[in-house]
Amino acid sequence: MRWSGPWKTDRLLKTAMVLTGTVLVLALAKPLAGETMKMISQHSKIPWKMAAAEFLADFFKKKEDPMEGFWKQVLDGRSESKGRTEDRSDPYPADPAYTDYERRKKILHEAAWMFLMGDESGAEAQEEAERLGFCKNAENGRADSENDMAGAENENGGSSGNNSSGNGNENSQALELAAGDGYQKGHTGYTGGMYQLAQLQDYDFLIKHFYTVHSSTTARREEMDAAVLTGMDLSMKKDPSVPQILIYHTHSQETYADYAAGNKKATVVELGNRLTALLEEKGYQVLHDTTSYDMAAGKLDRNHAYNYALDGIMGILQKYPSIQVVLDLHRDGVKESLHMVRAVNGKATAPIMFFNGMSQTPEGEIEYLKNPYKTENLAFSLQMQLLAEEEYPDLTRKIFLKGLRYNLHVRPRSALVEVGAQTNTLEEALNAMEPLADLLDQVLGGG
Repeated sequence: MRWSGPWKTDRLLKTAMVLTGTVLVLALAKPLAGETMKMISQHSKIPWKMAAAEFLADFFKKKEDPMEGFWKQVLDGRSESKGRTEDRSDPYPADPAYTDYERRKKILHEAAWMFLMGDESGAEAQEEAERLGFCKNAENGRADSENDMAGAENENGGSSGNNSSGNGNENSQALELAAGDGYQKGHTGYTGGMYQLAQLQDYDFLIKHFYTVHSSTTARREEMDAAVLTGMDLSMKKDPSVPQILIYHTHSQETYADYAAGNKKATVVELGNRLTALLEEKGYQVLHDTTSYDMAAGKLDRNHAYNYALDGIMGILQKYPSIQVVLDLHRDGVKESLHMVRAVNGKATAPIMFFNGMSQTPEGEIEYLKNPYKTENLAFSLQMQLLAEEEYPDLTRKIFLKGLRYNLHVRPRSALVEVGAQTNTLEEALNAMEPLADLLDQVLGGG
């Protein structure tokens, strides 16, 4: 039976459409396959599904596809399978801690406490955590939202005790570690005129009165041995002929209240200038690094600031191995309604807060953020805190403990110091430098 009329025309149209489609498929198949294979060969470490997704994303982008936002999300997560950094051209690979932090933000409800492991101030992360309802208890030694979190000056609340896992051998190991770098058995240490060593050896007393333990970490009993921390000799012989102290600013763009009014000196860098001058008056040679580690391509970039800072200060330490003290000066971030100011030496003074990175979570050590000097770091901050309690009672907030490392591993005498907050004036912050210089000199000079 032969087709004729409209049936024949319809059949011809269908045949033409099939042939046209076949030609188009054949025309596209080769370049598509070639581009895909090229992508896979260039990034052989990426699973083929990821490579294909990357190619398709680029293809749709070129076509200005409305799904571009979706594909961008796919690309942003493509490195998670291998833990690689997203930007392969970045000469400063992201610290694994920050890569991990970005991943954990996607699974807040599965591991909420990891969200709180961001930068050192803790204010923004804490507010977000409270908004999501993740900081309503203090179980297992984690900080309660009612305690003195960074940006909430409730210093009388205190943090509850932390996990006490471990065994007795770890105490002796801590003493051996301390003995290896500055600890002298004949050194009685400094416990402050207000406290007896027996009081400080009460773990609960020590944590409640001197520390805020952030939700991202834990302070184990064996780590917080007051006999070790107060007994460690951190003094050094002054040698003004060589640099012995390094001051720098991971977040150099942190400003104070009067910056917005036109005082362009109202930044943490100006604090470094003042502290440098005061310490040099006491006989130290100080190197003040004013590099803007939180700027990239002329824009504020806090995501990799600690990575950039580590690269910078390691270069300085290699050039000047005589440096024994490393200080990272910051200011805290608090609610705009909170103005922290104290009367110290008859002056309106912004309080200071010593900050320690513990390199551990409540679940254990962060293996890729080892800090061989954690005990010394803790001793350094506690000795200055105790000294301040006696000589400058209103100067300090509680020592803040958080989960990451914050580049405190570069020297035994490393400290991160928060001076006031964005609601303080530059003058209030500068007024804190004189007592801080005195505390440093007394601890470094052996009291």
